[in-house]
Amino acid sequence: MSNMREAFRKAGYKDTQAQTEKPSQSQPAVGQFQLGINYTAQAEQVIQELKKSMGRNYQNFTTSKIRNILAQVSEIYNDVRAENDVFLSPDLQNRIEYLKVRLVYECGREPWIIKPFVDKAKLLDLLNNIGDNRQNFIKFARYMEALVAYHRFYGGRD
Repeated sequence: MSNMREAFRKAGYKDTQAQTEKPSQSQPAVGQFQLGINYTAQAEQVIQELKKSMGRNYQNFTTSKIRNILAQVSEIYNDVRAENDVFLSPDLQNRIEYLKVRLVYECGREPWIIKPFVDKAKLLDLLNNIGDNRQNFIKFARYMEALVAYHRFYGGRD
């Protein structure tokens, strides 16, 4: 039960008993992992560290497993690019929330393969910091592409 609660907390869901004021949607929380201009270097470092820490399990971390996540991100990305507003529409924000749920599910489904990737890449933290900020989501989508590319570059199997 506590594992599920922890998974929902990481996905950005608040405990209904703890009613705290929510920070502005478009501003990332202080101290949270943020993507910089060097997001490709950040992605490369994540994959290198993941390969080192997973050891033999890295061979089970296939490109197709992260491409499924990337496919969902790309679908949202295409719709974000089609809209020219600075802020994400409520529909797009809901789809990003659902993406968090999918990530949490995949982590639970494959805790030795997907969870280390999601944790090391800080994907849930980044999704929680998108809020209604279009640029934050675009950076996130490009970071995901870079993660897939570096995974393949460093010997990730299909």
